[in-house]
Amino acid sequence: MTRMTQNLLGGPPPTELPDNVEAREALDAGTDPVEVAARHPEYPGAWAALADRAFTAGSVIESYAYARTGYHRALDQLRRAGWKGHGPVPWEHEANRGFLRALHALGRAAAAIGEDHEAERCRTFLRDSSPTAADVLNHG
Repeated sequence: MTRMTQNLLGGPPPTELPDNVEAREALDAGTDPVEVAARHPEYPGAWAALADRAFTAGSVIESYAYARTGYHRALDQLRRAGWKGHGPVPWEHEANRGFLRALHALGRAAAAIGEDHEAERCRTFLRDSSPTAADVLNHG
């Protein structure tokens, strides 16, 4: 279990998603994200990997769709974990990274298709959820 960080500003506590070890390890081992998403459709990391692959291949609409799927699957999980629509979702907790990567991918694809309002909303949401994730994903 990851150590929870005390929030000194009085806001909501950090939300930590449960880990899907099997899905995470499959992706880490190089299993095709299509296969991981088919076996673990609830795992946002697989959808984020599909979004990244599609974007790199120039398939922006497919990237947008994959990212949106991962984003919404993760929102459901965040709510079940006690998230109330705002507050930190730390990058440092590895199980949160699928959500954060999907959110980043959604914003990137939205920007690429000229959906500026959605792109800005995603950038703000990412930075508000995890400044570390915003830095890593925007510069990594």
